[in-house]
Amino acid sequence: MADFLMPSLGADMEAGTLVEWKVKAGDSVKRGDIIAAVETEKGLIDLEIWESGVIEEILVSPGTRVPVGAVLAHVRGEKAAPAPAPPRPAATPPPPPVPPREPAASEAGRAVSVRATPVARKLAKDQGVDLSQVHGSGPGGAVTREDVESFIVTRAAAPSAGPAATPLQEPAAAMRRAIAAAMTRSKREIPHYYLGTHIDMGRALAWLHERNQSRPVTERILPVALLLKAVGLAVRAVPELNGFWENGFRPVEAVHVGCAISLRQGGLVAPALHDVDRTDLDELMRRFNDLVTRARSGHLRSSELGDGTITVTNLGDRGAESVFGVIFPPQVALVGLGRIVDEPAAVEGRVELRPRIFASLSADHRASDGHRGGLFLEKLDRLLQAPEKL
Repeated sequence: MADFLMPSLGADMEAGTLVEWKVKAGDSVKRGDIIAAVETEKGLIDLEIWESGVIEEILVSPGTRVPVGAVLAHVRGEKAAPAPAPPRPAATPPPPPVPPREPAASEAGRAVSVRATPVARKLAKDQGVDLSQVHGSGPGGAVTREDVESFIVTRAAAPSAGPAATPLQEPAAAMRRAIAAAMTRSKREIPHYYLGTHIDMGRALAWLHERNQSRPVTERILPVALLLKAVGLAVRAVPELNGFWENGFRPVEAVHVGCAISLRQGGLVAPALHDVDRTDLDELMRRFNDLVTRARSGHLRSSELGDGTITVTNLGDRGAESVFGVIFPPQVALVGLGRIVDEPAAVEGRVELRPRIFASLSADHRASDGHRGGLFLEKLDRLLQAPEKL
């Protein structure tokens, strides 16, 4: 018998609200299946299961706020016999479910028929939104916080709307608090060191241009794919930057690159692309586009938020030429990439304009030092000078 636990989906997460079960007791599941959805400060997250078997017992009801590490369900392994069902010991009871909120008289007949996350219900109540008028984009058509926000913005912009709605502050404030907690912990606990270098992108861009000429626009490879692949290969060569600080450095063999993605409603998340160092560029480009789309529509998986071994933040699309980021604990390194700009550079004894990008490294001095960090940036540069080998 195994326990299915509420996972930690980031250093800033202490608890999450169970929104929906996608299985019931007695259902067979296999590794990687999405079996539940939870609401956190950073949105609605699909929970995957990492053991094949049968759902023996569900312990937590939808609507319950559950701390990280709490048992959500019991799972019987594929080869295990069905377990007897005596009363559970009183010493380890599951968290008591929170009963569904009873609708007010004015809501009778409509609120109970609308599926919505607890956060979405509270926001709708505070803003005077009729949930039956809101299209749900969450699991099973559930109305999410983002759906309510979008409805309010649309309502406020409509010509027939009355006075403008109260500015949305609570959801954005909740995410800012979560980000602030993680970044404060990072700066308080992690002795950062910073390095940076300019990298010539001429060969990489020329190779991309030639490769993309015969492709439709939707299948073209963008520079971000080259940069992510190069980071994945470079960090494999400097393993002190790939892993976690957990009462000491724990290196990780797999390279799962977290990608900092800004959200439309404000704030950011950093879901991971798995095995970046072993993924070809075409597949990496497809997976990156899919990750951004799902991050901004609230359909990330729990493994994507918990598996990152190093993070990349790329502010080039926002016009920034350089960025020195703050490490996402418990990771030990973050790579910052700015905008590709034409700059004068010395080339074989002459000065000419070259497309260059500024790459920075923020690293944990407990796990590595400047010498190893410098080797990483040197390796990153060499890889981008031979794009055909990525």
